[in-house]
Amino acid sequence: MGAVPDPVRRMFEADTASRHLGIELGDSGEGFAVATMTVTATMVNGHRIAHGGYLFLLADTAFACACNSHGPVTVASGAEINFIAPAKQGDELRAVARERTRYGRSGIYDVSIARGADVIAEFRGRSRALRGVEEK
Repeated sequence: MGAVPDPVRRMFEADTASRHLGIELGDSGEGFAVATMTVTATMVNGHRIAHGGYLFLLADTAFACACNSHGPVTVASGAEINFIAPAKQGDELRAVARERTRYGRSGIYDVSIARGADVIAEFRGRSRALRGVEEK
């Protein structure tokens, strides 16, 4: 496992939304991050499957950690998700974010969410590093 870069650790420790949902930061490096989450009873919808918004949030958290690993404060400029299979209460999910490319202040990142060996969602995020914004 690689060391978690300081900008990622500081950003994640300040991310009360992700931490409140039980998301944990795993391995992280330049342009790479792993986040995990267990689907709880409050995360399932009327079909008894995980609400897609929670899967999006898990992927978005991994994406944020990966794109902020370079140091400048970076935010999402857009993202999309494709749901492949449902997640259910008790499922342990792992989101792996990988940088595809960076150009200027922009970047593209892919995140795969898996339950064990099965990929259940694919997310693509577009990032933008902010000018003149200091890390908190």
